[in-house]
Amino acid sequence: MNEQNLTVLTEFILMGLTDRPELQAPFFGLFLIIYTVSVVGNLGVIILTKVDPRLQTPMYFFLRHLAFIDLGYSTAVGPKMLVNFVANQNTIPYNWCATQLAFFLLFIISEFFILSAMAYDRYVAICNPLLYMIVMSQRVCWVLVAVPYVYTLTVSSCVFSMSYCSSNVINHFYCDTVPLLALSCSDTYIPETIVFTSAGTNLFFSMIIVLTSYLHIVLAILRISSSEGRRKAFSTCASHMMAVTVFYGTLFFMYLQPRSNHSLGTDKMASVFYTLVIPMLNPLIYSLRNKDVKDALKRFLSNPCQSFKLM
Repeated sequence: MNEQNLTVLTEFILMGLTDRPELQAPFFGLFLIIYTVSVVGNLGVIILTKVDPRLQTPMYFFLRHLAFIDLGYSTAVGPKMLVNFVANQNTIPYNWCATQLAFFLLFIISEFFILSAMAYDRYVAICNPLLYMIVMSQRVCWVLVAVPYVYTLTVSSCVFSMSYCSSNVINHFYCDTVPLLALSCSDTYIPETIVFTSAGTNLFFSMIIVLTSYLHIVLAILRISSSEGRRKAFSTCASHMMAVTVFYGTLFFMYLQPRSNHSLGTDKMASVFYTLVIPMLNPLIYSLRNKDVKDALKRFLSNPCQSFKLM
């Protein structure tokens, strides 16, 4: 195609979750509630783990960053999705689309790293408790948190290094890599290879770290002689195990199903789950099953002014 005949796109059109008008209002109400609960829950976890002196441990340091990540990628998608339910024209400027994709990839890939780091943290706490504060030093914790942010910026830049010159209709409710790659009129081999190799590598290695950590944790728990000791050891990682199961289970359902059963509608439903529902569930999982978090919430509600002075 002659480069002079290319029309530079300035905006994209998001098809949204559904094209049925009668579902727009119910979906708006449902996802407004989900997003509100997600924001309140994750902000609550961030504040509690920041102000409460009893939650200043590596475990809650990672929990705080998990809440920040969940808040980040649900906010990258949620507000625009809600606007599209009530807007007549579901357009998004090119730069906004690039920004949404960059932040979404930044936070969703960081979740892989954080969940892996949390699994390793629980492994060290249960299997090597005497070395816990040495191995999980503040410097190590910050490195485990910072690396994914730097790494993800490289991946997200690949999609918008291409040319878009024909259709600008994205059959999704946010700017995602697969529908954007499908719209490109330039050679997508290198960006596709980078994106999908990165996604497969992230999923594989994070799963290996999580499974290996929990294999050692289970073996260590089984060696504990008292049932009370086993119960306490298991309770320290039960919430994380539940969060990992929900997150990875959704991804496996989405990407490992047979191609004959694969559909865009299924992709959209799975995307809704891990962009909005999981960020809402994580603070509930950690709050309802974690006595330290519940006690910290009680202390905060009893004297919020004193708690904020500790920040």
